[in-house]
Amino acid sequence: MTLCYRSTTALGLALAVLASPALAGMEEAREFLDNEIGEMSSLTREEMEEEMQWFVDAAQEFQGMDINVVSETIATHEYESQVLAPAFSAITGINLTHDLIGEGDVVERLQTQMQSGENVYDAYVNDSDLIGTHWRYQQARNLTEWMDEEGADVTSPTLDLDDFIGLEFTTGPDDMLYQLPDQQFANLYWFRYDWFNDPEIQSAFEEEYGYELGVPVNWSAYEDIAEFFTGREIDGQEVYGNMDYGKKDPSLGWRFTDAWMSMAGMGDKGEPNGLPVDEWGVRVNENSQPVGSCMARGGATNSPAAVYAIEKYKYWLENFTPPAAAGMTFSEAGPVPAQGNIAQQMFMYTTFVPSLVQDGLPIMNEDGTPKWRLAPSPHGAYWEEGMKIGYQDVGSWTILDSTPVDRAKAAWLYAQFVTSKTVDVKKSHEGLTFIRESTIEHESFTDRAPKLGGLVEFYRSPARTQWSPTGTNIPDYPRLAQLWWQNIGDASSGAKSAKEALDALCEQTEDVLERIQRAGIQGELGPNLNEERDPQYWLDQEGAPKPALENEDPEPQTVKYDELIASWQ
Repeated sequence: MTLCYRSTTALGLALAVLASPALAGMEEAREFLDNEIGEMSSLTREEMEEEMQWFVDAAQEFQGMDINVVSETIATHEYESQVLAPAFSAITGINLTHDLIGEGDVVERLQTQMQSGENVYDAYVNDSDLIGTHWRYQQARNLTEWMDEEGADVTSPTLDLDDFIGLEFTTGPDDMLYQLPDQQFANLYWFRYDWFNDPEIQSAFEEEYGYELGVPVNWSAYEDIAEFFTGREIDGQEVYGNMDYGKKDPSLGWRFTDAWMSMAGMGDKGEPNGLPVDEWGVRVNENSQPVGSCMARGGATNSPAAVYAIEKYKYWLENFTPPAAAGMTFSEAGPVPAQGNIAQQMFMYTTFVPSLVQDGLPIMNEDGTPKWRLAPSPHGAYWEEGMKIGYQDVGSWTILDSTPVDRAKAAWLYAQFVTSKTVDVKKSHEGLTFIRESTIEHESFTDRAPKLGGLVEFYRSPARTQWSPTGTNIPDYPRLAQLWWQNIGDASSGAKSAKEALDALCEQTEDVLERIQRAGIQGELGPNLNEERDPQYWLDQEGAPKPALENEDPEPQTVKYDELIASWQ
């Protein structure tokens, strides 16, 4: 649902701007508020107009400037590009172009600008997974300093950083903010609530497995449920007990670095990320310097828990998943549960929720409520209390130092506009990617919650803090991320065993770390690799890497969904 507002004719606007740019800007702002925002804001109308007036005034010196920004293509950014960018241009007089490209392409453009020093884009929405990269290379503007110093005159007095829910993910170990969250979504467990509550299905499951069908707490229960549903005929069609994807593609890397390994229990305890070993298996020392990825240097990328994680993924993909999924990417697999033949999915990016709540889908009831629900993902056999249990993507505004100051200021105005309290509630209804506490608690989401399958309840619960992005252990996200999909792809395709693929992955990771260390380009913040030693030394220490468990299939556990939701409230 995308609504557009009527803008004045080009001639009329030009004459108005000549007469009074500020007057014309506020006229456009009021029209935008009337036709696009309405009451979908956490602010009163008076407060909205005051916020818009500030943007009009702050933009005066940038009138007529052409600014280019970029983000990946998801519903939230489509709304920004198609609706908010034109509104911003009309209100401020800044000619703003918001490009939409693939996530991998965003990282590539960012990397090109960092390496060349040439201004490719004036601002990027890139994942907070790059926080370790930005902190170490010091090529992204330090927003804490920027807002107090050079960018103070273009920093909104109503920005209200305390209202953002993801700032800890975009803050470096130096306690400085390097990125401003623009959209945020989690990976959660998705399941057919209607099937799980069908008395006949419940009885058949309990008779076969000896315990109640419910939301799986651990991977043992998930596997039982996947086996139970696969091949069963429900509503006249054959169904599957799992959904995933396996194509050797950059998105396959995200599939695993996006906390799959921490869900299995590979890393150390700690929130938002395990320390000293994170969910990539990379160990850091007390100075946050990466010291290893392989077990021989104290890392966990090729540890027994990591092997277990890959082997479980592959077993479920081959036995309980539609055959076509093995050749799918992230974007191709996401909408598949909407077809109505999937019983559960452990790994559902909630950015796909808008595509799962459309009228007429076989997974929707006639009254507009979903037949499915979202819940916390189950954890693997190596997981322990105190570890992160899932991933949140936090796409965040990043302005590089190589962007000229005037262009950086104009782009910063846009970044604040699309995250402002004036527009955030409406934007969140479009993309369902929450970044502000005031938006999550807005009455309109209380009203809409029954139609979103538990998404609102999750974001209002204390549980959401256990879901977090990649942390600061990763010193060069673009270089290291590509190693994951290439090596995991070998395991997924059967070209290598899980252990062989992970051995290659950790060795290649350390090659990159060693090159960064040798070049000295990250100074005292960069890698400082440990000497290799017998992996058993590290396996004997507390924490990750962890020795192999005698039993990787503990007793299955489930919980009733309604009791889980009640515990949050």
